[in-house]
Amino acid sequence: MTETKRPTTIAEQIAILKDHGCIISDSTFAEEILSTINYYRLSAYFLPFRNEDRSFLSDTTFEKIYRIYEFDRELRSLLFSAIESIEIALRARLSYLHGLRYGALGYLDSANFNARHNTDRFLENIQREITSNRNVPFVQHHQQKYHGYFPVWVITELFTFGMLSYFYSDLLTQDQKAIARQYNTSHTVLKSWLRCCTDARNICAHYGRLYYRVFSAAPAGFNLSAGVRWRMWAVMLVIKALYPSPQKWSEEFVPRAEKLFQKYADDIELYHLGFPRDWKAHL
Repeated sequence: MTETKRPTTIAEQIAILKDHGCIISDSTFAEEILSTINYYRLSAYFLPFRNEDRSFLSDTTFEKIYRIYEFDRELRSLLFSAIESIEIALRARLSYLHGLRYGALGYLDSANFNARHNTDRFLENIQREITSNRNVPFVQHHQQKYHGYFPVWVITELFTFGMLSYFYSDLLTQDQKAIARQYNTSHTVLKSWLRCCTDARNICAHYGRLYYRVFSAAPAGFNLSAGVRWRMWAVMLVIKALYPSPQKWSEEFVPRAEKLFQKYADDIELYHLGFPRDWKAHL
């Protein structure tokens, strides 16, 4: 068996941080934080403050790292609320179009999708979601009254964001274009946006780090430098483009974002998120 690092006590973790040059002025505070936030989880936020030898940059404080952690937590919550609206609207638009064009159960017919559509895998994923949600009242209702047949506007309520993204990518080209027009973009660009949003959604759902993160999916359709395309700013532009209500975006989301960034202005660096200094002018 491969050897791993040995477990350490919170006191030892604090000592390690100090040995590496992290300034901890209040050990009691550090103990409280490390007792509720795993050291390994928090260590992801050390990255911008590390030298090549893993020592901390001068003047790096534990309190500052924790405030960045809190900023990230609040940013994640803000994004997740926006993605919720995006996901619900996408379900509605996909099910509405597919239902009207191909009927309530048209999603079961591979002829209503492009050649890339893997019907067996698609149906397996649907069955997995039905099984996972078997105690949900509307699932029980359709199992009992309709012998397990779910209209497209019902079954999409069980789809994950990833399933919605694949559903869109597997549509016939004319259907992809019809949906893309609702987002004022091309069908190829929309596919990349949905992949990007799926990635961000999953990170938020699992409480992953957004600050100083390089994302695995970069969106098309924006004139961004190579370094920014994979950062949080690109994701923010995608979320703006997909958000179903421009009015709510400008009146609710943007003010909340401004308030959040102002709150942590002394702690965060915009370039670690890929944000330009005049980011508010672009949202």
